[in-house]
Amino acid sequence: MHRRRFLRFAATAAGLAATGFAGCRPALAAAPPGKRRLVVVMLRGAVDGLNLVVPYTDPRYREMRPTIGLASPGADGGALDLDGRFGLHPALAPLLPLWRERRLAFVHACGSIDPSRSHFEAQDFMESGTPGVRGTPDGWMNRLAAAMPEPHEAIQALSLGAVRPRILAGAAPNANFALGPDAGRPQPLDRPAMAEAFDGLYSGNDPLSAAYRDGRQARRQLMADLAAEQAEADKGAPAPGGFPGTATRLARLLARDERISLAFADLGGWDTHVNQGGATGQLASRLAPLGEGLAALARGLGAALDDTVVLVMSEFGRTVHENGDKGTDHGHGNVMWVLGGRVAGGRIQGDWPGLGPADLYQGRDLAVTTDFRSVIGMVLERHMGLSDRQMAAVLPGWVPSTRLGLFTA
Repeated sequence: MHRRRFLRFAATAAGLAATGFAGCRPALAAAPPGKRRLVVVMLRGAVDGLNLVVPYTDPRYREMRPTIGLASPGADGGALDLDGRFGLHPALAPLLPLWRERRLAFVHACGSIDPSRSHFEAQDFMESGTPGVRGTPDGWMNRLAAAMPEPHEAIQALSLGAVRPRILAGAAPNANFALGPDAGRPQPLDRPAMAEAFDGLYSGNDPLSAAYRDGRQARRQLMADLAAEQAEADKGAPAPGGFPGTATRLARLLARDERISLAFADLGGWDTHVNQGGATGQLASRLAPLGEGLAALARGLGAALDDTVVLVMSEFGRTVHENGDKGTDHGHGNVMWVLGGRVAGGRIQGDWPGLGPADLYQGRDLAVTTDFRSVIGMVLERHMGLSDRQMAAVLPGWVPSTRLGLFTA
């Protein structure tokens, strides 16, 4: 096997990214007050934003969704009122306290300016931060990690999975680590014989050997951190499965380890072409753990929520009309979520275009009136404190055109 393929296998087996690791300090400390953090949650498969944040006062909404459209607030299975115009899907009820505390905002009719309805392309554009530009070599969160003033090390940017996502691809070091039910399951490189073989193979001073050793060190530190958290949580009982458990453990990791500034998680299962459901059904069954998980993350962060922003995004929305299979097809505009202590929450932001025939994109979809990069740009500027030059490096080619009031003074 080629040496690079050996290394790729080694790092993947360890649950960490295969390239670019830097040295890690062995000591752990609680995150200092005021440390700014960003957590991005991507809903892969194109979630239906029109049934998440429901424009229940628009008569066209129920007309075009006779079986999957949610009823108005107060009706059986109706949306939960947010501002007298829009309502929240009832499966997301755990997030209502955050909305009322003005810690949660939604940007509607938000998305990519690129018209692609391909999951692969649209996700690539959203993760690279360069819609319509194919071949961008790195992801915008990796470029953000490179722009930050903190020391660049493997645990500074963390993704919750066994494979490094596109959004974190690039030269800046980052780690991949599972926090779900299988987080503590031994990997091939945890076997002494396998570890000894690879340790010997990559004992040199070359960059690949250094990357391998740093990846091993990062995994050992995260495993120790996770073991300590599990011993404290529920008197040593394992965390519950699914996203709520993962989000709870992520919050504890963030509170425990001062080095983690950026975190990324993705969830699948949002491509609801058939039997999507309304207040109940397929979509609702996926939204319930999502809402519970985000609420658990906010609770677990405690006071650190004041210095954390959580972005929730999806590659595009879904058609306004339900299809013949009582589902929805690939669309365009969607809704982006922004959660955090300094977020100017309790408001639906963005320019709502309406659902009239002349308002729809290509006659079928919610139009995009806010470029998703405008939301990210506000987070970079107002929350992460990046300069114009740094923001241009993270979001190349983006020209600010929409000023959103996403943050308090």
